[in-house]
This record gives sequence, structure tokens and C-alpha cells, in this order.
Amino acid sequence: MENYHLYGQKEEQMDWKDKTAVITGASSGIGRALALNLSGKGASLVLAARNQPALEALASGLPGGSSRVRCVKTDVSIEAECVSLIEEAARFSGDIDVLINNAGISMRALFGEVDLKVLHELMNVNFWGSVYCTRHALPFLLQAKGSVVGVSSVAGYKGLPGRSGYSASKFALQGFLETVRIEYSKQGLHVLIACPGFTASNIRLTARGRDGRPQQESPLDEHKLMSAEMVAERIVRAIEKRKRSMVLTTQGKLTVNLNKFFPGLVDRLVYRHMAKEPDSPFK
Repeated sequence: MENYHLYGQKEEQMDWKDKTAVITGASSGIGRALALNLSGKGASLVLAARNQPALEALASGLPGGSSRVRCVKTDVSIEAECVSLIEEAARFSGDIDVLINNAGISMRALFGEVDLKVLHELMNVNFWGSVYCTRHALPFLLQAKGSVVGVSSVAGYKGLPGRSGYSASKFALQGFLETVRIEYSKQGLHVLIACPGFTASNIRLTARGRDGRPQQESPLDEHKLMSAEMVAERIVRAIEKRKRSMVLTTQGKLTVNLNKFFPGLVDRLVYRHMAKEPDSPFK
């Protein structure tokens, strides 16, 4: 079935078979789901994560075949490794059409109790990792009139108690990407800020506690959350439609929209919601 824009113009379908996408944080969760989705559409992929064995295991099962995927062990908090990732992507394909900044970590602790090294780590991965990758991929993305995607969060619109470092990093990410969008708006660069909401993934298992160690358990019922596969499908669709932003889940949309008009009310609602988590750091 043909799709049409609001004003009756035919909407062109994106052909992924001649596209190359770089995905950070690709070894699990949303990143892994994005790799499976785009590989199924025929895209060439450059997959990045710190867990090389997990990347290799993922690549071996992709429907696109090993000739269309390259795995690069990358710690995005280190600029030199981000440079190597982009250089390897350019050697592999010659072009970079889509960069998905998905690598990220979370936290769960009161600000007054958390070791500040945790906030440094979150900023280095969630914010600076996206800055490094975007900066070094920018010439290729501009040449392709391609897309840069930041996987953010509702925490980038509303500060979440117990997640001070996480919210700070996502606010920073969104401000950075909005600026990049405006600066290169006349050069054909597409920038998408994607906010999935709570997603069934391992991000809460690896979330840092107040001492910086992973908490290794989720305070949420993962079975009730949106699946990583569904989130990946929505992100890919938003890239194809070159959307500016995307907020998923009814709860996420309600939080963002209600906060525009009744921020004090949302403060109280968010506090109550987060305080109900098992072993919440505040009551």
C-alpha cells in the first residue's frame, strides 16, 4: 500500500539495502533489536559495544549475513575508540548513512549519597559517547544527508528522583542534538531524539548503585514493559519518516505533555511513582 503525506504527496519508502548504519551499544537490549531489525531490511551494519563476544554472537545470527556486518569493540567514553569505530565503518562501507547513539547506562541512588564518580561515568557514556561518535561521523552523515539518532529517555524531559546522573546526561544529550539539528538544518542532516520510556532490557540490571557497582536486579516488572523489539521498530520507522522526536508509551507521553503545564503536579506524581519501587532509595 502506498503511503501519503498529510498534503497528498506520495511518501517515498526508504531502501535500506544501500544504507550503512552504525549502532553503539549493540550487544544487548534496544541496540541488539535495532541490529536485527535493520539487518532484516538489508542494511549493512557496523556494531559497537564493549562486549566483543556478544557482538560476534549477534552478528553470526543476523539474516543479512556476515559480509554485511562489522563488529568493533568500542568503549564510547573513550574518544580514540570512537574515532577508530568511525574509521572502521568508513573502510567497511565508504559511507555512513545512519548513526544510532544507543550506548548508555543508568543509576539508582540519592544524589546526596552517590559517589560522584557515578555521575562522571554516566556523563562520559551517555553524553560524551554520543558527542564523540557524532562529531567524527559528521562529515560522512552530511555527505549522505543521513540521520543521527540519540536514544534518550523521558528522563531527558523530566528529572527523575534517584536518577540524577541519568537525567542530567539525557538532558545534555537532547540539548546537544537539538543544537546540531539547527546548525545543519540547511545541509540535509536529519536528527532524531528517541525517548523509549521504560523498556524491557538489561539497563536496570547494570544500573549503578551509589557506590558505582551494578545493582544486578531490576526494580520493575520487566514483563510489563515495552519490548526492545517494539522500540526498535518504532525507532526505525521514525528514521524512515525523518521525524524530529519520538516519545513512546502512554505514561511517557503523559509525563512529557503534562509537565509543560503542571510541572509541580508532575513533580509529586513522579516522586510517588518512583517511591513505590522495591527497595526505593527514598520514601
